[in-house]
Amino acid sequence: MPNPRINKLADQIKMITAEMLERRVKDPRLGFVTITDVRLTGDSREATIFYTVFSEEETGGSAAALESAKGLIRSTIGKKLGLRFAPSITFIPDATPEAAAAIEDLLARAQAGDAELAKQREGKSFAGDADPYKHDEDDEDQ
Repeated sequence: MPNPRINKLADQIKMITAEMLERRVKDPRLGFVTITDVRLTGDSREATIFYTVFSEEETGGSAAALESAKGLIRSTIGKKLGLRFAPSITFIPDATPEAAAAIEDLLARAQAGDAELAKQREGKSFAGDADPYKHDEDDEDQ
């Protein structure tokens, strides 16, 4: 079970980072960035920050801007949280939107296949009787 202190620190780092990107980082390369998740190691020495960018064109510039603002963000996290050792920060683009798009595509293909099968089934009936099983009432009639 994860340490509740580590989870709380991760949430606080997420909020501080988002606030820093909104208010203090004035890099023109930085696009519309959303911090999606923060994962801390058990000793809280390394933080992995996952982010998404609103448009694909801004991805490269935003990655460079985040890399250059890493020191400012790390020092602010250390000061605001009162940690003896501020965690080293790694920014990683979140793959969740791409995975969600792939799942949506697979669901759309499955739905199209189901619709095609329903069209082929239209007007067809099962082979044999509607109820092929023997019933007790049938034995009494003979």
